[in-house]
Amino acid sequence: MEKSRAFLLLLLIGVILIVVAAPLLQHGSSAIHDEASSREVLVINLTGSIDPGTYSMIKSDLHGVSSSSVRAVIININAGSGMLKSALDMDKCINSTENSGIKVYAYIGPGASAVNAGSYVAMDADGIYMAPGSSIGRAKPYIIAGSQEEENADALNMGNIMSALASSHGRNGTYAMEMVTGDTVYDSSVAISDNVANGRSPSLGGFIAEMNLSSYGIHYSEENLYENFIGFLGSPFTAGLLILTGIIAVFFDLYHGTIVLSVLGVALIVLGIIGAALIDASVIGLLLLLLAGILIFIEFETNHGVALLLGLISGIAGVYFLGSSYGTNSPGYSPDPYGEGFYLTSIAIILLGMLMVVYISRILKSQIREHYTGIESLIGHSAEVKTAMGTNGRGFVAIEGVQWRALNIGVPVNRNDRVIIIERRGLTLIVKKI
Repeated sequence: MEKSRAFLLLLLIGVILIVVAAPLLQHGSSAIHDEASSREVLVINLTGSIDPGTYSMIKSDLHGVSSSSVRAVIININAGSGMLKSALDMDKCINSTENSGIKVYAYIGPGASAVNAGSYVAMDADGIYMAPGSSIGRAKPYIIAGSQEEENADALNMGNIMSALASSHGRNGTYAMEMVTGDTVYDSSVAISDNVANGRSPSLGGFIAEMNLSSYGIHYSEENLYENFIGFLGSPFTAGLLILTGIIAVFFDLYHGTIVLSVLGVALIVLGIIGAALIDASVIGLLLLLLAGILIFIEFETNHGVALLLGLISGIAGVYFLGSSYGTNSPGYSPDPYGEGFYLTSIAIILLGMLMVVYISRILKSQIREHYTGIESLIGHSAEVKTAMGTNGRGFVAIEGVQWRALNIGVPVNRNDRVIIIERRGLTLIVKKI
């Protein structure tokens, strides 16, 4: 029974991995443009934060485009905070498109902005055009748990990158660098006068007309469901919480003898690991989450409370350090991502801990039956065997219809045999055949 359960669990894990990994392998494998069709203008709506989801969109949209099918690419941008690694990865896709002879423009519409991580994407375009009321800049990087010296060094490095992006496209590298090192933000008038942007246009339609692109077909693109899901996974909050929740679900299932929570737990852990890989998660954060899992397991075995408290602290710290640049190639975030989202994640982890307390308490209460003498103990009572166990084998027994984990120290027992409980070690019952 235990072998078949383990085999089924491994099989389901494999299915989960295939289902989740298939889109990652296939999504960007084919171009959305038919080279035999008439030329068009590709308008990519880039909104919200810069994350693995937006990178996946840009990569998919620009993959395989050629000057014979696409006349120009316009990134209609209204993007703010996010990951600098994702922004720089997007820049590589933009550079590849420009090198193929296709003009790439960034348009920042009325009231929109290309700030923080989004400003790096805009600055890599051949031309930046801004509507009245729009802004660009405020691109200083933030290193999670980094010292002031590390942040200054990273700001200088990213400032040089921003300056190089501007200079390579004929814009003012000095003022562009100030967006990073000085965290400066420019409105449309200042950006154009300081040659950080190329020109002004009141609307996207007007800009298309000004660039003499109105005669071409317009193809609009924005994040689809898959890319939104990748963006959701590619967050340290999501990845860390999924991993911790999955670990707790698997441990819950150890005391129920089912497979449902195990499958769910493994699925959550796999999704969390994929999310961690998407953000190039820090090994420090992953180790702290692993430590949290170990401490939670100890709590299930001991029920002392101390291990649970330390596990929750380690889990919260793991989520915090998951997005750190330590041990990764990530240049950090712009700006600091750890605000409301981190607090909500911490509260969710604490609630998981409270759920564990309630769950373990119920297990103990169900394992302890009150005698007339007032002494609470299971020792000496019988139970029904639910899974066959050899000598020193592990399995499950039922007490009043509820299954619990057991260790058989007597002769081998079969399903439906009766055993006597001779000891309780944490939440495991030590039994032998009657």
